[in-house]
Amino acid sequence: MLKHGKKYREARQQINREEYYSPEEALDLVKKVSKAAFDETVELAVRLGVNPKHADQQVRGAVVLPHGTGRTVRVLVFAKGEKAAEAESAGADIVGGEELAEKIQGGWLDFDIAVATPDMMGVVGKLGRILGPRGLMPNPKSGTITFDLQRTIEEIKAGKVEYRTEKAGNIHLPIGKISFTPEKLQQNFYTVLEALIRARPPAAKGQYIRSITVSSTMGPGIKISPQKAVATTK
Repeated sequence: MLKHGKKYREARQQINREEYYSPEEALDLVKKVSKAAFDETVELAVRLGVNPKHADQQVRGAVVLPHGTGRTVRVLVFAKGEKAAEAESAGADIVGGEELAEKIQGGWLDFDIAVATPDMMGVVGKLGRILGPRGLMPNPKSGTITFDLQRTIEEIKAGKVEYRTEKAGNIHLPIGKISFTPEKLQQNFYTVLEALIRARPPAAKGQYIRSITVSSTMGPGIKISPQKAVATTK
């Protein structure tokens, strides 16, 4: 059985596990109970009323957090010619073509997000088995297959995050750092929630936002009332 450390147990004692908090209360509490010696990431988990096994119920996209994630993102871009120069001027960390694909096939994965121009997908497509399971494969639904490299890279650097339903209909993504003010965390939280609501598939029936939990990297989960959270977005 997994045994939690003293700090985790102390943090859990400050949380009523039977209560569903408002987003504001939960985000204040996640900051209050954080005891780690580093700037923890604040993580959001949302369970949706969808069945991702059906193509018409998959929820996938990207959203730009108004206050970013608080972390530095290494952006790799597959491009050539003028588009490679555009990517470099926009702030991409790694830019290339076939040589990058060969490097990745050799086991190198020192980047956080991959972007590709459409004309490079013949090269990138061969990396699907490597990048796909790691969530790194460029995809048009998340805006990472595009000729508009300037805007895309700037958005990623500013705090664009991707979301995608897992097998059980859950979505996990970061919404900031413990060092963020409560107001910044709240604005990031509602930006994500509104994006998920807009992305609701027409085939989804019944209650769409089933559960919401926030936590810090090392801390316990804090349940948020879906009704309170959704009501605030209206």
